[in-house]
Amino acid sequence: MNSTDIISYIVAFLLGVVLFTLANEIILKLPNNENIFKGKPKSFEKFSPRCLFIQILGGVFGVLMVWQFDVSLEAVTVFLFFALLTIITFIDADTMEIPFVLNVCILVLGVISIFTRGGFSLTGGDLSLVSRLIGMICVSLPLFLIVLVIPDGFGGGDIKLMFAAGFFLGWKATVIAFFIGLIIGGCQGVVLLARRKKGKDDHFAFGPALSVGLMIATFVGSQVMNSYINMIKASFYA
Repeated sequence: MNSTDIISYIVAFLLGVVLFTLANEIILKLPNNENIFKGKPKSFEKFSPRCLFIQILGGVFGVLMVWQFDVSLEAVTVFLFFALLTIITFIDADTMEIPFVLNVCILVLGVISIFTRGGFSLTGGDLSLVSRLIGMICVSLPLFLIVLVIPDGFGGGDIKLMFAAGFFLGWKATVIAFFIGLIIGGCQGVVLLARRKKGKDDHFAFGPALSVGLMIATFVGSQVMNSYINMIKASFYA
């Protein structure tokens, strides 16, 4: 690691802290339909451990993006994706709702990512246009059908989140993200039941688990799915 790398990481950390301070303002104001840029910033009204955690998280994400993608448009795009997922995580945890505008932002970011993550391709690669379009429905459509049968099975915001994120990640990473989210959500449910904070018929926010799954799958989702597909192919030819 040379001095240029160190400076890049420091700048990325500081920018991440600043941008996630804004993200915290969105978390605090968006559910109440408050203007994010008007009034006194709520992040500075009083010390909040959660606000500090979010700011440090932003710095860590900034460093992670530069480490993974170098200083590039892809790093910026994925950072913004993580920022939106972080906002969704905390708003859903607070309100049990995912604002529609955040899912729209993820979808728009997905369109932008066509040009910043590997370049445009119709059919070739894990982020081809076809893969992205399949990603929009490979999880969201089954969830929608489940909700038609079991109305309280999943929230509408969760379905829209997987629809929008599917275009950003492509179908392979989206499927892996959902299964990671199921595991995290299942563990969360067990913990809440054990602490008796929720009854077996109560609901809890699933958006945070999905968001963590989407973050993890951004880095390893396609690789995991490709390895799984290769194992299946090998079993047929064994």
